[in-house]
Amino acid sequence: MNQKKYFNLSERKFLLRVIDAFIILLSLYFSFQFLDFSYFNFNNENLIKWILLLFTYYLIFGEIFQLFNLNISNNRYLVVRSIVVTTFATVIFYIFTPYISPVLPNNRLQIVYFFLVLTIPVIVWRFIYISVIFSPKYFKTVVFVGKKERIEKMVRNIYNDNFHNLISYYSDKEIEGVKGYKNIETTKISDCLDGLPVNELIVSREGFSENYIADLNKELILLFKKGINIVGFASFYEEVNSRIPKGYLATNFYEYLNFSKNNTNRFYLFGLRVVDILVSIVGILVFICISPIIIIGNLIGNRGSIFYTQTRVGQNGNHFKIFKLRSMVKNAEKDGAVWAQKNDIRITSFGKFLRHTRLDEVPQFFNILKGEMSIIGPRPERPEFVKDLEEKIPFYAIRHVVRPGLTGWAQVNYPYANTIEEQETKLRYDLYYIKERNAFLDFKILIKTITTVLFYRGQ
Repeated sequence: MNQKKYFNLSERKFLLRVIDAFIILLSLYFSFQFLDFSYFNFNNENLIKWILLLFTYYLIFGEIFQLFNLNISNNRYLVVRSIVVTTFATVIFYIFTPYISPVLPNNRLQIVYFFLVLTIPVIVWRFIYISVIFSPKYFKTVVFVGKKERIEKMVRNIYNDNFHNLISYYSDKEIEGVKGYKNIETTKISDCLDGLPVNELIVSREGFSENYIADLNKELILLFKKGINIVGFASFYEEVNSRIPKGYLATNFYEYLNFSKNNTNRFYLFGLRVVDILVSIVGILVFICISPIIIIGNLIGNRGSIFYTQTRVGQNGNHFKIFKLRSMVKNAEKDGAVWAQKNDIRITSFGKFLRHTRLDEVPQFFNILKGEMSIIGPRPERPEFVKDLEEKIPFYAIRHVVRPGLTGWAQVNYPYANTIEEQETKLRYDLYYIKERNAFLDFKILIKTITTVLFYRGQ
């Protein structure tokens, strides 16, 4: 069976970073050799140190400004914006890093040249990526097998995305508006796929009889021998959505949902606590520095107390008092506890600014320093809501097995949830974090949080 060449999601992200770095290095070298650009001297003994620092800044700011976000990398305007902001931040931090970066040149125009040398070649390369690599020719070709009620939503998402080619799907019923339907009861999969350039077959076994599954397995073995990668629906769902499927929240959840090994890794937990303490101390100092601005803003736009406390549910279901800056009107919950909503009329004018910039959460650094919270983890919820959610959403209490966080995977991927369905979706993000918890994912959450603040996306 022919195997189509394609770039999967991780390969695309890796490719963007590596080629960006290569283009920048090449651009710097040619600029030094053939143009009047002397700031970055390739004959200097400190060259390796300079390059490593430059790429460190570039990769960090590239993450913050979403330069490697695949959904942005196919849009020319957004790509140019991300590149310009990333290279500008990189240049500013680079030239003001004493002892490690090159000495500032006497001719300050060299700094402008430095910015242009970083920016223009990367823009050219990214436009080539959009025209050549980011095309259906290099998309992964996939086929789905499963009951319509199980695969319909995912099939629709894949059918309209920019990373997969859906050539067919085998199901009991046709999905309206999606081409490629094959009746699973009357069609032999291995015969229909023979000779087609299929990369991956996604299989959902739910709803099929044991006899049909036995026959299906025989066909899958034949396809596997021909080089087609066969994956379970749940694994594919997690890869695409970065949250666990709804089907995990069932009576046999333990077959799919397990703790990350880092939940008991003492080195990881110790390192996380050290980071919590250091970051919370810095956060408190920053809060003290900006407190005059907050006091003035509160007097003008809030007109009342600055702080307020609420009882929240922490690790292992223990209750604690959370500290926040007040962003709502007085007596906002005189009729009882109510979920915050998007464009909530109870939020004051200054409160909107606090929420969009996430400054209302800054006092929680005190909770982190006390050990009641962590920088990263599921957001702590109020007892009134937790009691109701545990009754309506299976296994909601599982999220309390880790220390709650100032920010979390659900917070950076999903807005405020004010319905049971939305709370269930957020829960699946939290459980994904518990299942995959590691230092890299923690770093990714921090970067996404910074991006949320910088682009004013808080709610």
